[in-house]
Amino acid sequence: MSRWQELTGGMSGQGYAARFAALARSGKDVHGEARFCAALVPAGAQVLDAGCGTGRVMIRLAELGYECVGVDLDASMLAVAQEQAPGLPWFQVDLAEFEPAPLGLAADFDLVVAAGNVFPLLAAGTEATVVKRLAAALRPGGLMVAGFGLDEAHLPVPPGITLPEYDECCAAAGLTLVDRFATWDAAPYDGGGYAVSVHRR
Repeated sequence: MSRWQELTGGMSGQGYAARFAALARSGKDVHGEARFCAALVPAGAQVLDAGCGTGRVMIRLAELGYECVGVDLDASMLAVAQEQAPGLPWFQVDLAEFEPAPLGLAADFDLVVAAGNVFPLLAAGTEATVVKRLAAALRPGGLMVAGFGLDEAHLPVPPGITLPEYDECCAAAGLTLVDRFATWDAAPYDGGGYAVSVHRR
């Protein structure tokens, strides 16, 4: 069982969506991740949203002209995504078992994005496997972007994977670190409790 399932019981979709809807109504920018991704690859690029949740990031990227696919294990989150954007491709898959071909997808994504603390919320011990599977879905030269918390202040669970450990997983999967930021607004990383990492295959 993933840390996310342990935390939520797999029943958090509506509540999660309501929280971000309230933030949007209050005037808060809830599209930083999509804007960050759009600065990396041009419109029309193939994007895999790994751990897509309720689809907030992917739906915005689709609106901006990207060809998107969303994958998540949580059925309650995917139900919200499918309700909000029924025309987009959503798949219920464990990232540790993700393979494009059985889903009718080509392993030639220009960008894989894992936002929303995907890696710290995986089942313990599966992080390297997930990185390997996501990296394999990228075309040569493709990018993987992951943003996640590194301390208790930035996570709903005890801290899991560290940045050195994540970089080791990426290196083993054939990925090279391109850049690292402290926020989805591309603030420079200064060793704080949250990091957005960009790796290239």
